Amino acid sequence: MSQEGRELVFVYGTLKRGGSNHACLIGQKFIGPAQTIAGYRLISLGDYPGIISDQTRTTGVTGEVWSVDDCCLRQLDELEGLPEGLYRREAVPLSPPFNEDVVLTYIYARDVSGRAPIPEGVWREPHAK
Repeated sequence: MSQEGRELVFVYGTLKRGGSNHACLIGQKFIGPAQTIAGYRLISLGDYPGIISDQTRTTGVTGEVWSVDDCCLRQLDELEGLPEGLYRREAVPLSPPFNEDVVLTYIYARDVSGRAPIPEGVWREPHAK
């Protein structure tokens, strides 16, 4: 589904529609709701979540798939702290209908000791009801 100069990105936190950082995706194309395969977990980092690999997890993380251009992808890299090593961008396996696509996401790259898991795998903004 990727087109030249565009990448599919799975967002699961503040970048989702209605999220505090969603404005970063204005002008990009919403593809649809999505879920990772089992083996991924959301953790709370305060005002935003992080996704990590957790092979004990029997369900996935819920989010959205967006088609973004190169300029947007570079901006997302900055927002997600790639230069500082906060997150790393990598392909994530999703459930159908995205299981055949290469979809990128931002994996939390720092120590998660003491971080609270989000058991249901769905991020809700702290200020949202």
